[in-house]
Amino acid sequence: MVFSKLVIEGNAVYEIDEQCMEKRRQRLELLERQERKQNQKSGGSGNSN
Repeated sequence: MVFSKLVIEGNAVYEIDEQCMEKRRQRLELLERQERKQNQKSGGSGNSN
């Protein structure tokens, strides 16, 4: 089953594919975990301020 979400912005209507958004969220989480692991290995705090 495919779910989608409609976003209405003025006269424009956008359809958001929930399955695609979930895959994107999972990829971003994976990248964040890999980045944290890399920072732990290098001894960095992850903050460059």
